[in-house]
Amino acid sequence: MHSTHVRAPDSVPSCYVRFPLVHDEVMYYNSSMLNNHDLCYQATQSKDARFDGWFFVGVISTGIYCRPSCPARTPKRENVQFHASAASAQQAGLRACMRCRPDATPGSPEWNVRADVVARAMRLIRDGTVDREGVEGLARRLNYSVRQLNRVITAEVGTGPLALARAQRSQTARILLETTDLPIARIAFASGFNSIRQCNETVQKVFASTPTGLRSRVAMSASKFQQNWNTQGILLRLAGRRPFDSESVLQFLAVRAVAGIEAVNESSYHRSLRLPHGYGVVGLTPSEPSRQGPVFIDAELHLSDLRDLTTAVSRCRQLLDLDADPVAILMALGEDPLIGPLVTNDPGRRVPGAVDGFELAVRAIIGQQVSVVGARTIASRLVMAAGEALPHANGAITHLFPTPSALITLANDDPGAFSMPTSRRQALVALAEAVNNGDLVIDSGTDPTELRRALVALPGVGPWTAEYVAMRALRDPDAFMPTDLGIKRAVETLNFPRGATQLATLTNNWRPWRSYAMAHLWSIPSTPTPKKEKQTK
Repeated sequence: MHSTHVRAPDSVPSCYVRFPLVHDEVMYYNSSMLNNHDLCYQATQSKDARFDGWFFVGVISTGIYCRPSCPARTPKRENVQFHASAASAQQAGLRACMRCRPDATPGSPEWNVRADVVARAMRLIRDGTVDREGVEGLARRLNYSVRQLNRVITAEVGTGPLALARAQRSQTARILLETTDLPIARIAFASGFNSIRQCNETVQKVFASTPTGLRSRVAMSASKFQQNWNTQGILLRLAGRRPFDSESVLQFLAVRAVAGIEAVNESSYHRSLRLPHGYGVVGLTPSEPSRQGPVFIDAELHLSDLRDLTTAVSRCRQLLDLDADPVAILMALGEDPLIGPLVTNDPGRRVPGAVDGFELAVRAIIGQQVSVVGARTIASRLVMAAGEALPHANGAITHLFPTPSALITLANDDPGAFSMPTSRRQALVALAEAVNNGDLVIDSGTDPTELRRALVALPGVGPWTAEYVAMRALRDPDAFMPTDLGIKRAVETLNFPRGATQLATLTNNWRPWRSYAMAHLWSIPSTPTPKKEKQTK
């Protein structure tokens, strides 16, 4: 490949991602550049796994589609077309490559960076909204008509929400076929298909094989991992982009682990999940790192209802921030004179997300003006007092986090169970009532700006809490909390300007990655502080 620079226009918007290809070659990419096939083909020739999930390579001569890093020989330029999604490739009549498994790539990081209606729709589809509520439900959730929503999504990703959901169902069906011994009829309905025939036809179209044929290809017998305490066990691997600092993610979660719903040991993280059709328990363990290709997290899921598999996988990916693009973050922050050395030394650090927006908001309010240990203790008491006990405990995982209605009932029946000042208890009740009434929605389809506005309107909720919830529950990459005590300590250590206003101005250069900058600032070891000072992180 020749040593050239392939660049976007001189004024590059922040939504573009800068990719170094080989030596001094550079490419800027976002969804609008999918029309520039020369750029996409150049990325395909490089076989760089960082492009996996950004776009898909359709090979007309063979009728298959691949991820850009597929190890097979690069096809001729005239035999290649490019698609923004696996669903678009499938709609064009292409089937998935069984060598590189393009349906198992990390998700496009673009949907995490953006907050427009297409990005929010893609996140909701990934969470299973279309399977549960149909396209009509997705449109209502986003305050769009079905026709408008189809138009804007198709214009950007090449196909509509129904086809995107169908592609996701085919992936779910493949996972169940390869990891369980369930009857194919049950797998069809658990994957979201309306009939066995629909499942068979989709699997044949996507994988050029029948469900029985897919199952027969798997070396591991599905009977090795069967039902356990009224739930179905599923083993799968979650792909992420390298570098990935799994140790820092596990440490972040371990420090904040709430007894009863979370447990962390040296190598894995376990927690309960409240899901649309039931409940689940997941164990997440980083796989042994390889020298190239994506990183993997081994996930052991126990689900009371297999229809929740798609949602559970999506929320686990969100929790571990697996769809982030660490290279893009490093390129944006690595040369900054203040934060650059931290990012360069640990480019794989992520911003852990959340599996449930309401739970995260409750824990954020509890954590106001108290230590992390204190907040964890209070949250554990609430779990035991108002959380739903699992039918069968899975080790230290015994409960689900309380629902909004359960917290409201507890506040009315036993206010002393909250173990906190009256003002903070009132803030929790106000939050629970707003969520319970449907006045406040905290999920991946919520606009971050609207969420911040709604949260600070609640009594006892300030900008710090709103930013923290937006950062972790909505995966907003540009959240920033200049008043956070952990940030203040890092500022003192690095000799930054100490004023919140000065700091906010200074960090404008970090947009749109200020959440990741904060994660790096939090990693700076803190110095001993007077007893009267409280940790608010």
